[in-house]
Amino acid sequence: MAHDDDRQVQPIPAGPRRRVELDGAEALRLLGSVSLGRIVFTRHALPTVRPVNHALDEGDIVIRTHEDAALVSQTQTAGGPGVVVAYEADAIDPRTHLGWSVVVTGYARLVTDPDDLARCRSLVRPWVEQTMDQAIRIRPGLITGVLLTAADSSGGA
Repeated sequence: MAHDDDRQVQPIPAGPRRRVELDGAEALRLLGSVSLGRIVFTRHALPTVRPVNHALDEGDIVIRTHEDAALVSQTQTAGGPGVVVAYEADAIDPRTHLGWSVVVTGYARLVTDPDDLARCRSLVRPWVEQTMDQAIRIRPGLITGVLLTAADSSGGA
């Protein structure tokens, strides 16, 4: 039996939205304006998604993680440019459905240089109650973003 307290507030029905493609620089600027995103990587041959917090550093996305994380073990053994990942962040109002979404596809590498690791630790403060002693840098290869705005109601008919 559902209780009144268990019901969620229903969003206001959204009207038409206009989708505006963002250039890479604007998309990265918006991604840098929030601290929470989702990293997508492959685990056991299947896509896996984890919410993480991040910072931008010289065009790279930096996240912190723990030593036993699946992504850490993958990046430790990766050769070449690193492990292919996707990173998504957004700010979309749940009531109006207005906002933006950015997806970055690139290569993730474990940060092993002690100076760079110290820098990454200073940039990203973990938001979970767990020791996050590792850092991963994501070098963007493809950056896409969309801005969702109210459809222009001033158009002539």
